[in-house]
Amino acid sequence: MKVHILDDWFDTLRGLPCFSLLDGQDVTVWTDHVQDVSVLADRLAEAEAVVLFRERTKVTRALIERLPNLRLISQRSVYPHIDVAACTDNNVLLCSKMPKGGTNYAAAELTWALLMAAMRQIPAQMAATKAGKWQIGVGKTLRGRVLGLYGYGRIAKAVAEYARAFGMKVVWWSSDEGRARALAEGANVAENREAFFAQSDVVSVHLRLKPETKGVITAKDFAAMGAGAVFVNTSRAGLIAPGALLDGLNAGRPATAAIDVFDTEPMRDPNDPLLSHPNLICTPHIGFVTEDEFEVQFRDIFEQVAAYSAGAPIHMINPEVWTPSV
Repeated sequence: MKVHILDDWFDTLRGLPCFSLLDGQDVTVWTDHVQDVSVLADRLAEAEAVVLFRERTKVTRALIERLPNLRLISQRSVYPHIDVAACTDNNVLLCSKMPKGGTNYAAAELTWALLMAAMRQIPAQMAATKAGKWQIGVGKTLRGRVLGLYGYGRIAKAVAEYARAFGMKVVWWSSDEGRARALAEGANVAENREAFFAQSDVVSVHLRLKPETKGVITAKDFAAMGAGAVFVNTSRAGLIAPGALLDGLNAGRPATAAIDVFDTEPMRDPNDPLLSHPNLICTPHIGFVTEDEFEVQFRDIFEQVAAYSAGAPIHMINPEVWTPSV
């Protein structure tokens, strides 16, 4: 089967143990990013299966309808970037394992790294030192400060463990259901939303981007934050109302933002007003970008390809298009 892998920017997957699951397949790996439908259609003209690298490439109806040989899309987790109806209309099977259990420690660790970088001014202090300057400001100690965690899931709970190890106090906010679970487990839930943002020295958001969470963090939330507070986002940029973070930084609340995600990715414009903001610390969506996490995620994805090739597909999202061969 002709399998095309998109967006493996550093050609990492070939070196993972799980890549052996594709033995016997005709594999093409693309190491750049293209979103132009015409270019993608030309590249994938012979593809029978496409492997997606998270949400890096949008799979639209316009693209699917130009891929007559495509029969399988294999990926992992949620799929807001894929037109499932178009897949079904064109007899393309989408397989996507929805992970249950286990924690993405790579994302939790990056969250903590960004938090510490912001509180101790590490990027600015490093740049100044390399430029021949010495001590350009004063950071903040973590012990005794309050970390607000928005979202009561596995990654947030891992971050909470790090916070407690550093002597921080942890306060929670989430959906009604999330707050109920937190209270049932004895967690410290804020009295209300405004109090959550107001009392937190650092707010870190850990939510899935879904229709009901799109734009859930607003300008009003940022305005409620204290002077000097830090906002961290390693989840999705779409969780923040359009323009609210930039406006908040310009207004000094939050004082600093440390983010791993942008509305436009890859973000390559050095003049982008958010990217170039002096109070922004950022990384290029690397929360999941470790060899260890890739092995976990792509083992699931490649198992789906192997299962389809063997005539027994797994984790089918639109099983109605699957017709077993007799």
